[in-house]
Amino acid sequence: MIKELVTKTRSYRRFDESRFITRGELLELVDCARLSASAGNRQPLKYILSSDVDTNAKIFPQLVWAGYLKDWPGPSAGERPTAYIVILGDTGVHPTFDCDHGIAAQSIMLAATEKGLGGCMIASIKRDSLRAALNIAPTLEILLVLALGRPIETVIIEALPPSGDIRYWRDEQRRHHVPKRTLDDLIVR
Repeated sequence: MIKELVTKTRSYRRFDESRFITRGELLELVDCARLSASAGNRQPLKYILSSDVDTNAKIFPQLVWAGYLKDWPGPSAGERPTAYIVILGDTGVHPTFDCDHGIAAQSIMLAATEKGLGGCMIASIKRDSLRAALNIAPTLEILLVLALGRPIETVIIEALPPSGDIRYWRDEQRRHHVPKRTLDDLIVR
């Protein structure tokens, strides 16, 4: 059951903008992150939730979409995320965040998938511009932005090609292909 959920939890970058995500749904997702493990149980993460059109419009241009798809500037109007969760590290709680934001982001994405939603964890962020656009305090480090919505694209997991190229790509039908290493390739002993 969990393997199926993990397999369905892909990086989606195109969404059905008619599916609005409520603040209540975002709170449910962040609550899953709140209940997740935290290094030293410090719990230094904070979150900005956005599901309103105006705030979403401030966040969207601060994100760099799909680095391997060089000719794709990101989702077009009608296919953009309908919500975002900005994951912040509160340096007033602790100066470092270890792997907390990765754990929190995966917990949120798994919970989103369970709700029929999907998203993309984005670390390529114009941080200074996002900080200014959302008036984020300097004590809060911008770690990740999760773009969320109801996915409208198909993601296909496939074996790495003989070249070993790990780059994802899109075919003529706009299906997103993600090469993955085999389990045997990952096991050292």
